[in-house]
Amino acid sequence: MNNRSPFYTRILPLVLLLSLSLMTLGCTESIEEDVQARNHIEHPEWSKNANMYEVNIRQYTEEGTFKAFEEHIPRLKEMGVDILWLMPIHPIGEEKRKGELGSYYSIKDYKAVNPNFGTMQDFKDLVETTHKHDMKLFLDWVPNHTAWDHEWIDEHPEYYMKDSTGAITYEADWTDIAQLNYENKELWDKMIDRMKYWIDEANIDGYRVDHAGHDIPLEFWKKAIPEVNESKEDFFWLAEWNTPDMHPWFDATYTWEYFHLTTDIAKGEASLDEITKLMAQEEERFPAHAYRLYFTSNHDENSWNGTDEELFGDNFENFAVMAATIDGMPLVYSGQETGLDKRLEFFKKDTINWDGYEYEDFYRTLFELKDRNEALWNGQYGGEFVAVPTESGGQTYAYKRVKGDQEVFVILNFEDSEQNISFPNLDDSADYSDVFSGEDITVDSEGVTLDAHSYLVLEK
Repeated sequence: MNNRSPFYTRILPLVLLLSLSLMTLGCTESIEEDVQARNHIEHPEWSKNANMYEVNIRQYTEEGTFKAFEEHIPRLKEMGVDILWLMPIHPIGEEKRKGELGSYYSIKDYKAVNPNFGTMQDFKDLVETTHKHDMKLFLDWVPNHTAWDHEWIDEHPEYYMKDSTGAITYEADWTDIAQLNYENKELWDKMIDRMKYWIDEANIDGYRVDHAGHDIPLEFWKKAIPEVNESKEDFFWLAEWNTPDMHPWFDATYTWEYFHLTTDIAKGEASLDEITKLMAQEEERFPAHAYRLYFTSNHDENSWNGTDEELFGDNFENFAVMAATIDGMPLVYSGQETGLDKRLEFFKKDTINWDGYEYEDFYRTLFELKDRNEALWNGQYGGEFVAVPTESGGQTYAYKRVKGDQEVFVILNFEDSEQNISFPNLDDSADYSDVFSGEDITVDSEGVTLDAHSYLVLEK
């Protein structure tokens, strides 16, 4: 551990620039300077071209244990995965439990592991194996609520939100959890202590924070993140939230608007042109350094909203290509590489059917492209998104990612039939390599012909 907190090393340019702005320009211009400064925050070096893979331990294997999942790590490394994000590993509350096994997100003890998954030593071994394969391991952290049989319920009821009668409350229909109250500052230190614990005890590399902005003030994160980062250099933070104010404290945030737009497009309820508009809005709203998480599925979407086929139909591969190349950090959920064709049960055992790994090469190709081509890197390290207008007889879309002389050109046909796709705004021809076939392709304004529901990913 360094004498200086890694967080302060990363945020020092921001502090200096803000101080200078206040001295020379006055308080009235400090907000504008804050935005400018935030565009230059440094992220962990290893994260610049990283992707993420969400692990559902319960459903991953018949055993549903850390040890059983550990056997998959060499395969995931071969697939090109950089980060393993494990859904919460803690003991699940029994009081008011939903279903047979309960929700991962009903936390009974922040400093223990779910005995159904294995022992603390099993988890440490999993972290060590992950590191030996040059990957990172994140834990899913749940700061918004606990189970009803968490020790704080009896020992510190003041840590919880109360209704008009003084009874501890829960959120919406989440009857298996009790909601924490961050107006109580004593809770802040207790939560920070528990987040530090998993770095000190098991050497994890980051947190995916559940409901990071839901009734949790940003001031808590401004205090918590630098304090936790003192325990490990280059620690990473992903917020399950989608507002610009989470940056620079968090490295990455979710792209819910993008995800819901793509599912609307798949259902025929929105136009592909809306993607270009949304990407322009994202660029305007978020600082350049912000990592944004792109996905076609995760534990919530799969269990509650649908499988890849249900959400995207015959265009799943097109939308998966987009999620891996359009911007930011791509996420793949457990089983997507085997064509996950069912909604995994949330509250009981429902093992993934590993019947072929038919999408492993597909994801490997996309991840390897991201690793080597800086145009696809994350946040400020990646290239500019440039929409390329198309002319065709149906729904087609194209865009480039460009950084210096590095370029990736993505062309997509969403129609049920073959399409001749031309590019009226391209003045010159350019030579590319087809990332999937390895063939050389020259593209000019006359364009290309694509089969139904197919794609070209071209590297210049």
